[in-house]
Amino acid sequence: MAKRKRLSPMALQTEPVVPDRDVFSPRRAPIADMAGDASASAALAEVAVAMETARAEGRLVQALPLDAVEAGHLLRDRLPAPEGSLSEERAALVESLRRRGQQVPIEVRDMGPDHPGPRYGLISGWRRLMALRQLHAETGEDRFATVLAMLRRPDTAAEAYVAMVEENEIRVGLSYYERARVAARAAEAGVFEDASAAIDVLFATASKAKRSKIRSFVRIYQALDDCLAYPAALPERLGLSLARALEAGGRSRIIDTLAMAAPGTPEQETAALARATAAVAVAKTSGSKRSPARGDDVPEVSPGIRMHRGPTGLTLSGPGVDAGLEAELAAWLRRRR
Repeated sequence: MAKRKRLSPMALQTEPVVPDRDVFSPRRAPIADMAGDASASAALAEVAVAMETARAEGRLVQALPLDAVEAGHLLRDRLPAPEGSLSEERAALVESLRRRGQQVPIEVRDMGPDHPGPRYGLISGWRRLMALRQLHAETGEDRFATVLAMLRRPDTAAEAYVAMVEENEIRVGLSYYERARVAARAAEAGVFEDASAAIDVLFATASKAKRSKIRSFVRIYQALDDCLAYPAALPERLGLSLARALEAGGRSRIIDTLAMAAPGTPEQETAALARATAAVAVAKTSGSKRSPARGDDVPEVSPGIRMHRGPTGLTLSGPGVDAGLEAELAAWLRRRR
């Protein structure tokens, strides 16, 4: 019987089989890839919705080109500084923006892509917008070419005016003339039935006494707005006296006094108004058009002032002939000469 050959363990070994890497590599199943892509898309969509919601609700600060904002969208409550002058307050704002940039955003409303002209209408932040425009015009720097803004969506024009007034009252405070002016102009634009109704809405949180004072200044705006160069500087007490003088029929006297004084500063205008108001008050107190100096035959040419032509020239008399009138006449004669 033939003897079997025994194979050693080494003889049993064959060439090792290399497994297919594609079979055993840890790849994700296609369904997992699809689920991941859908999750990422959903997250991006959620972020986009959140951003748009924040923008619409005014919680997102945007950088808008300066030319995209219409500064005259609302009739402004703030009176601009006289041409050629730069108030200390505005100069400080310009310098702050130059050194630190814009810290507080303005407020605008989106008037839609089809709106003619700038798309965004300014609600509040007029001084900041003007200061940035000034800096961009002076320097040409890109950092002053845009303005930080928050979108507001007031339901009515009245709400937009309320937002503008409230922002200015909180930040700096309006003068009585500026309060009266914005109420009167909003009424003129048809936003409110009349100035009194505008005051009740725009200054709803003010006391009854304060609203009454604003109504007195409305009388000044309606009678003298074209004649006043520095109305925002009008003090409260003088303004109330001026309103009473207008009510007493002293408008012509006040206008004549301003024309002759030709004030070049707020202080000069205030002094002229004080003189005119005092003259009207004296004329009203006297209660008579008779002149103690001239008699019944001398008529008044202005409240409290009589003029008579005699052999030696013109004579002025009456309670309105005071040192202030003398100075105004002298100035007028020098200009005329």
